[in-house]
Amino acid sequence: MAHDTDLKQNVLDELNWTPNVNGAHIGVTAHEGVVTLTGHVESYSEKHDAELAVRRVKGAKAIANEIEIKLSSGAKRDDEDIARAALNVLSWDGNVPTDAIKVAVSKGWVTLSGQVEWYFQKEAAAQDIRRLMGVIGVSNEATVKPKVDTAVIAENIAFALNRSWFDTKRIKVTADGGKVTLTGTVDTWSDWQEASEVAWAAKGATSVENEIVIA
Repeated sequence: MAHDTDLKQNVLDELNWTPNVNGAHIGVTAHEGVVTLTGHVESYSEKHDAELAVRRVKGAKAIANEIEIKLSSGAKRDDEDIARAALNVLSWDGNVPTDAIKVAVSKGWVTLSGQVEWYFQKEAAAQDIRRLMGVIGVSNEATVKPKVDTAVIAENIAFALNRSWFDTKRIKVTADGGKVTLTGTVDTWSDWQEASEVAWAAKGATSVENEIVIA
């Protein structure tokens, strides 16, 4: 119980520390390491940043983000405007290949599809859309299909984890083609997230199943 109380307070402190998040409008509960966020914010990017803030808190093992988005009258945009803005911002992002990402918008919710060669290109597209005014959610359904040999992908990821100060005796990497699976244990949610990012950075990674347990 004391642990949950401390975790809740630490999450509240982190939310208040985060510049793009108005913690006064967000409720927090914690139970056995599971943090639930409620309340409302004015943009999807703020909701996303609130979740990232929780991930930085030691002891947070899982997040239920139930925050609602209540757009101000000045922030509301119709789907056509959002789609036009989305295509424009993607076209200006050098990390997103030209015409690789398709955009569909329904009642403010943006769905991305298409195919890229790297995970960072897929994530860059989602980051662009999260910041757009009027967006209430993003589904990133773009797929990663690299043009590289995936034979040594597990070994390369293990070396990369070791370079990032991970104890590779605690983490196991397996790969079936471009499908990567991580198992083992880490101490914090941020370590869990970093392991995912390291795996996704590998040439040939088309999906990452992070089954690492936060001890």
